[in-house]
Amino acid sequence: MSSDDLAIRAQNLGKCYQLYAKPHHRLLQSLFRGRRQFFQEFWALRDISLELHRGESLGVLGRNGAGKSTLLQLLSGVLPPTTGSLEVKGRVAALLELGSGFNPEFTGRENAYLNGTILGLTKEEMDAAMPEIERFAGVGAFFDQPVKLYSSGMMVRVAFAVQVQLKPDILIVDEALAVGDAIFRKRCYQRIRDLIDQGTSLIYVTHDAEGVRMFTQKAILLDQGRLVTTGDSKSVLTVYQQMILEEEKEYLKSYINDQLSAISFGEARPETSSHNGATPEHKGNEFGTFEAVISKVEIQDSMGRATNLIVTGDPLHIIISFTVHTDLDTLIIGLRIRNQEGVKCYSWGTLSQDIRLESSHEQARFWGKRFKAGCNYKVEIKTAACILGAGFYEVESVLTKRASANLLESETVVHWLHEASFFSVRRDRMENNFGGICDLRMQAALLSGEERD
Repeated sequence: MSSDDLAIRAQNLGKCYQLYAKPHHRLLQSLFRGRRQFFQEFWALRDISLELHRGESLGVLGRNGAGKSTLLQLLSGVLPPTTGSLEVKGRVAALLELGSGFNPEFTGRENAYLNGTILGLTKEEMDAAMPEIERFAGVGAFFDQPVKLYSSGMMVRVAFAVQVQLKPDILIVDEALAVGDAIFRKRCYQRIRDLIDQGTSLIYVTHDAEGVRMFTQKAILLDQGRLVTTGDSKSVLTVYQQMILEEEKEYLKSYINDQLSAISFGEARPETSSHNGATPEHKGNEFGTFEAVISKVEIQDSMGRATNLIVTGDPLHIIISFTVHTDLDTLIIGLRIRNQEGVKCYSWGTLSQDIRLESSHEQARFWGKRFKAGCNYKVEIKTAACILGAGFYEVESVLTKRASANLLESETVVHWLHEASFFSVRRDRMENNFGGICDLRMQAALLSGEERD
C-alpha cells in the first residue's frame, strides 16, 4: 500500500507518568525546576510502532494493565505522547468513555446536539441525523428527559448513536459497548461492519477473541507497555492465548504445590480419617473433602503431545492426574467444560460410562475399583472428534463419590478444581464451516422441487 493510503503511523510511541509518593512532592518538583527529582517514572507504553492503512482493521490485545487504553488515548489525541511521533490522517471517532462529556441536566437530544457540535458536525447535519440517532439509541421517551435519569447503558446508547453519525475515517473502539444489552450490541456490531465496508479504518480493543477474528485483519499484542508481536489476527491471537495459558499454568502450578505442601501425607487428616465422615472444605478455587487431590490436568492431541490448541473435528484428550489419601472404591472422575462466558458446554463423569457398560452386560471400568491411599493415578478422558466451536475454554476437574451407582443418588465432592486447565478451539473452515458453540454435523437433502435441465 502507498503512503497516500496511510491512516495512522506511530513510531516509537511512549507514555510516561510521574508518580509522587506524597502530595507535597509535586510542589517541590516545581520549585526545584528539575534540579532534583521527587517522582518515580512509570512507563505505561514504550517503543510502540505501527501503521494502519485506509480500510484496514487492527485488533489490540493484551491483559489488563498492558497499555491498551493508553495507546488508544494517544491515537485519538486525548493524551500527548512522551516520546515518539504520531501521524493521523482523517476524522477520528473514538468510542472510549462514551457519555463522559454529557451534561446531566441536558436531555438526551440536547446532549446529542452538543456532542455532535463538539465532534465537528453542523446544525444542519445534526438535524438530518437526529431521527436516525433517536431510532438507533432506542431509549424511547427518555430521549427528551435529562440524562441524569439515564442508566449507564442508556447513556452509552445515545453517545454511540451520535459517534457513528460522523462516518469517520478512523473508528477507535475500546470495549465501550460492554454495558449495552444484547440487541443494542448487535446493532452496534452491524454498524461497525457497515463502516468497515464503507472504507473506515478500525482499531478495536477487546479481550474477546471472537471479536478480533470477526472485525480485524491484523493485530498487535501488548504486555507491560511493550509490543510483543504483530501480524495477522489469527497468528497474534494464538500467541495471546498461549501467553494466557502459560501464565495460568504457572499460577495453578504454584497454587497446587502450595496446597499439596500444606497436606501432611504421613498423618490422617481428622476430617478425612473415615471413608464416610469427611467434611467438605473450601480453599480458594477448589473445594471438597480432599480424600483425593487432583494434581494436574493436561490437554493432549491424538499423539499424546501436550497442546492448548484444538481444531474442531480433531481428537481431544484430557489427562487427569490425582493422588489418593484415603482408600476409595466409589470414586467418580469427571469434568466440566465452560466457554469464556462461563457457560457450561459439557459435563461428564466416569459413572455415566460405567452405567452404559453395565447396561450392555460389560464390566464397569471405574465403579467398584479400589483406589488405594498413597497411590498416584492418571485417567484419560477423550473424544474422537471435538465438536466445540471456535473459542477459549476452561476445564473444571472433579472427583466425587456416591453411596451407590445411581445418578439420582446424592454425591460427595472429594475434590473440585476450578480452572484446572485451559484450551482454545479454532475451526477449519473447509471442513467445519459453522457458527455457534458446537457442531451439530447437520446435512441437507432436497426433498421436493422441480429439476431443470
